[in-house]
Amino acid sequence: MMGFAAVADVLGLPAREPASRSAFGLLSSIEAGLPVKALDRMALLLAPDDTQFKYKLVPKATYERRKSKHRLSSDEGIRLARLARVWGLALDVWQTEAEARDFLFRPHAMLEDRRPIDVVIQSEIGGELVLDILGSLKYGSAA
Repeated sequence: MMGFAAVADVLGLPAREPASRSAFGLLSSIEAGLPVKALDRMALLLAPDDTQFKYKLVPKATYERRKSKHRLSSDEGIRLARLARVWGLALDVWQTEAEARDFLFRPHAMLEDRRPIDVVIQSEIGGELVLDILGSLKYGSAA
């Protein structure tokens, strides 16, 4: 699975802060509140043509409040880190951003025809289900 430094990279956390690249460093960054720009970055990576996508992760009114403080809540950071893990593995499996996006935004039979992106955003268990599907694709069992 994807390492903590790779998740930090996807989230755009500074490489010059090695503390944020370990498991507990990433956890501390999330608890302290990830920068709002991490959300903007994830939205741009996942849905570059959808300016409203970030509001699926954080409702618009909440996003506007977060922008003034420049920090996300811990729960929002956890959701973002989960998405970063899935995005990183999807890129690893599919090799291109376009194909990774295609997988995430297309209904999948193993998710009762729900889109992987929606399942990941919804819950931690949903994120694990999608990571399992991606792991099966990467390591060769049917998905």
